[in-house]
Amino acid sequence: MTKLKVDLIADNLMAIHPLLYKSISKPLRSKTSITPGGMFVMDSLKRRGMLSMSDIGKCLSMPKPHITVIVDKLIDEGYVVRHNDSNDRRIINISLTDKGLIDFEDIKKSLSETLKSKLVLLNDQELEQLSEASQKMKEILISILSRE
Repeated sequence: MTKLKVDLIADNLMAIHPLLYKSISKPLRSKTSITPGGMFVMDSLKRRGMLSMSDIGKCLSMPKPHITVIVDKLIDEGYVVRHNDSNDRRIINISLTDKGLIDFEDIKKSLSETLKSKLVLLNDQELEQLSEASQKMKEILISILSRE
């Protein structure tokens, strides 16, 4: 593959994030005080259960100090709780509260509805193209991450 093709793909991928931000993250901020980072943390906890701060950082490829700030805000809102590790007092585990799980699901559903309301404006051909492209992109990104 030529360097120009790699450059073009990199530019396209970098342009996707701000576009997704406008479609998803911006509406999120109008519905809740939870930041996108907070939603990512809550999603990781929902999928994997209780996690240490370090494990959350690894899941999200974020430094531990950044995770600490996010988790502290989620604790203040009552969405997550800290648990001391019984085997190693240096390790702090985090889990979702019942309120956190319920609110996370409600927010996720609301965001999904917002995104769907935009997608229904597309014609059938655009929907098919976006469906195929998004599925393929997801598969390729998962493949890239599995090689790290």
